[in-house]
Amino acid sequence: MSNAAKNITKYFTEIVLTDVDKLMPIELACHSHPWSEKTFLSCIGGRYFGEFVQVTEQDLSADHAIGFYIGEYVIGEATLMDICVVPTEQGKGYGKVLLNQFLAQAKKLGTTKVFLEVRAKNIAAQMLYMNAGFIEIDRRTGYYPSSSGFGYEDAIVMSLKC
Repeated sequence: MSNAAKNITKYFTEIVLTDVDKLMPIELACHSHPWSEKTFLSCIGGRYFGEFVQVTEQDLSADHAIGFYIGEYVIGEATLMDICVVPTEQGKGYGKVLLNQFLAQAKKLGTTKVFLEVRAKNIAAQMLYMNAGFIEIDRRTGYYPSSSGFGYEDAIVMSLKC
């Protein structure tokens, strides 16, 4: 483990309406077709739950958000609606940390089954989910607008029993 990794403290904070301004730049940087601010705001509170992960580096005085998740809970089932990590921090394990936190929170709510959808071309995300125990249960043909701007891309529907 490098010295830099030892000097970083991670902590989770529940997402509230006033956090959207600091999380929207992450959303915009991570998705070819990001949520609008209105959609993001509509997914806070009620049946929705979410947290963002912040890091404090020992040599820096400020905390900064590096990723978040938004989940939905309805009658024993949870859906991972969105999960994002700042592009410069991807590949460092934060996606796994966020996914595990989402699953822990979903279980606390009484979840017995979790669902998510992922772009068919997003192999890195699919591997993250498979390594967590998710299995593919369906495919939605032409579900997402293509990231290239032309045509559509399939969604893979995955689930996990808790």
